[in-house]
Amino acid sequence: ARTRHFAVARAVTAAGSLIQRKIEMSISAQVSALSTESAPAAIGPYSQAVAAVPFVFVSGQLPIDPATGKIDGESASQQAERSIANIEAILASAGLTLPDVVKTTVLLADIDDFAAVNEVYARRFAGAVLPARSAFQVAALPKGAKVEIEAIAALRPEHFA
Repeated sequence: ARTRHFAVARAVTAAGSLIQRKIEMSISAQVSALSTESAPAAIGPYSQAVAAVPFVFVSGQLPIDPATGKIDGESASQQAERSIANIEAILASAGLTLPDVVKTTVLLADIDDFAAVNEVYARRFAGAVLPARSAFQVAALPKGAKVEIEAIAALRPEHFA
């Protein structure tokens, strides 16, 4: 694998003072698929997730129970719980957790389910920095699901060591 060296300079403003740090890291220009049996297998020609430094892109997760292959939950809130649990399992396979998520997209079969899904989302994605998010109603979701959630996570500096 070809390696590229990036010098990353970051300026941070804190309490009116500017702190500048320079971090040099060697990053492999490698892209790799991630897969875990703790989340449902892809139901089409795509990966559960793809690591493309410095991010991990998690494919949209339907509320499928990986043990049964069936939709888990009747309500949108129950389905949101399962979708997020599937995201969590995929992230764990890369050594990441929900606080590493920087962006999500929530797809709803019915926008009237937004408040119920938002309650689950707010409980599961809690912290000082919440992910950026988009939410849309769509005409339909695969397997008759009410919710699908995709995520983008940022790798931490220790992943580059």
